[in-house]
Amino acid sequence: MPYDPESDPEWWRRAVIYQIYPRSFRDANGDGIGDLEGVISRLDYLNDGTENSLGIDAIWFSPTFPSPMKDFGYDVSDYCGVHPDFGDMAAMDRLIAECHKRGIRVLLDWVPNHSSDQHPWFIESRSSRTSAKRDWYFWRDFGEDGAAPNNWRSIFGGPAWQFDDATAQNYLHSFLIEQPDLNWRNPDVVAAMHDTLRFWMSRGVDGFRVDVLGMIVKHPDLLDNPPNPDWKHGDRDANRVLRTNCQNLPEVYDAVAEIRKVLDEYPGRMAVGEVFGRPDQLARYYGTASQPGLHLAFNFHFIGQDGEYAPWDADLMLKIVAGYEAALPAYAQPCYAFGNHDRIRFISRHHGDGMGHLRARAAALLLLGLRSTPFLYYGEEIGMEDVDVPEEQMQDPARFLWEGRDPERTPMQWDETTGRGFTTGHPWLPFGAAGLSVAAQSGDAASLLALYRRAIWTRKRTPALHSGSMGDYAAVDGVFSFVRESEGERIMVAVNTVPESRTLSVAGDVLVATGPRLGPVDEVELEPLGAAWVRLR
Repeated sequence: MPYDPESDPEWWRRAVIYQIYPRSFRDANGDGIGDLEGVISRLDYLNDGTENSLGIDAIWFSPTFPSPMKDFGYDVSDYCGVHPDFGDMAAMDRLIAECHKRGIRVLLDWVPNHSSDQHPWFIESRSSRTSAKRDWYFWRDFGEDGAAPNNWRSIFGGPAWQFDDATAQNYLHSFLIEQPDLNWRNPDVVAAMHDTLRFWMSRGVDGFRVDVLGMIVKHPDLLDNPPNPDWKHGDRDANRVLRTNCQNLPEVYDAVAEIRKVLDEYPGRMAVGEVFGRPDQLARYYGTASQPGLHLAFNFHFIGQDGEYAPWDADLMLKIVAGYEAALPAYAQPCYAFGNHDRIRFISRHHGDGMGHLRARAAALLLLGLRSTPFLYYGEEIGMEDVDVPEEQMQDPARFLWEGRDPERTPMQWDETTGRGFTTGHPWLPFGAAGLSVAAQSGDAASLLALYRRAIWTRKRTPALHSGSMGDYAAVDGVFSFVRESEGERIMVAVNTVPESRTLSVAGDVLVATGPRLGPVDEVELEPLGAAWVRLR
């Protein structure tokens, strides 16, 4: 569909969105780091208007802003620019234009909770206790006993407070020391951050993925967080306390409603939030009918919770989906996540028995079949796995604190050449094994890439799948199933989560399946760990 932001304001309800980690998608200048021109060169792979392409509708770009890269862009030093590793503003404008020519929307990664310590706002804030921007961040004295201002922990480990010699006070950093938290109770901060959204929407950006949105509003008194009764020695340090006073506070939903008002100034724009919590907490981010909030809020329960990865299990799938559908208001659309730049890749999470590749095929049909706006992490469509990155090549600042995120951020594998079609230089992270590439799968009708293409294009032309209701959830004998329905058409999505075949006593036409059987059937046969979409008779 040609790009027109005003003619289709709810495009995001039907869209398939593809996440690109810019450093790792394609390098056009040979420096080993992916860039915007590299993305432009591969847009036809993503959607050229034909079923030979993947068929995605929008791209979410992980941060492209100027940054010292202490956390690879999530430490922003300028919210209204482009990091030179990726190009310049002219390249960004070309990227937006080339995406729009193909009907592809563009989402940027907006980081409102914190800036870089090299951002001019923070440099001014730390210059003096009387600075005009002092209250743009959180500055506090030590407690009477010399302890930190409160017991909050950084997500990266250790206290969330850093003493600064310049003014002999501590500042709050919920992540790295180099990522000071912005004070969203200061209206000047709010206005400035809202203006960064307007800057990009005025340049044609269609929306934003919002980083750690639930943490932007803290308790006004910065009260201690309660201890986590389930924490035990060896668990992540950040989980010593429950983030009761710095995450999902009631006031954060008001802040989200104000962000929505800014987005609504520009027809057809949207936001999806990185939020965490129970289904009822996630549901509140959608706002109300009279005071709308986010268009979409990520639900990560298919990946896991509390540091534990979720098993591939039909009963758990039923619990996740039925529970979230029950919690959401009628106008809200779910947004389930199966992977991203912070989580072990899907196959690597589910490959303990050597069958991760089979589960990945079923996951494609589950992700694209749910009532949801699916987000696909780059490389998942060809079955990329985590790469064993040698210690001397690790880049992620979190590598000292947990498993690190480099393994799931390695370069996209386009072909079987030395540079994998990604670069003519030395890649910033090592490649995965040869033999797993777009080129190797493009001509193979049985490949995972071919399955994704069939499923995405089938979804586009099937209203029951992209816009229909969802019901008849069931988890029976290891098979999770549900029915999508629109205008009398009923599509069953069935996922076999066990390594034995299963037969479903339903008749219909198999539209897409992990196995070879398509067309009319009197009963549906699911191979071990297989899945199918069936138009019911």
